[in-house]
Amino acid sequence: MSGASPRAIVIDASMALAWLFERQTPADQQRANHLLEACGQSPWWVPDLWHLEVRNALLVAERRSVLKQPASDLFLARLSSLPFLTEGNHSPERSTRILGLARAHRLSSYDATYLELAQRLGASLASFDRDLNQAAAGVAVALVEAP
Repeated sequence: MSGASPRAIVIDASMALAWLFERQTPADQQRANHLLEACGQSPWWVPDLWHLEVRNALLVAERRSVLKQPASDLFLARLSSLPFLTEGNHSPERSTRILGLARAHRLSSYDATYLELAQRLGASLASFDRDLNQAAAGVAVALVEAP
């Protein structure tokens, strides 16, 4: 094994939520499960908005009676035990890069935030968002794939 550090991974909300809500295709579910099983083998990064996106998805699931509050609370407790590193840098330069990526790739500013973080860190991106994954390929950001 080489002495190089493992490549960091930026994880978006869609990937983390797949650890709670089953994906439609077995390959997608396998990809999410494989990432979770590899926890701790590489640094996991999320932008600070990730925490809000995950909590909002849980609230929506509760309101639609897809999930009960105790299950949401348990999932959040489990997530908090995972070694996520949160990027909270709100510099004007970063905001400019995010806006540029969003415009160039027709992304929401939220999705562009994940892309900018992965690009800046030289990290791989773990997402199920098709548009975000296409944009990542367009700027040479590697995607986390199933083994």
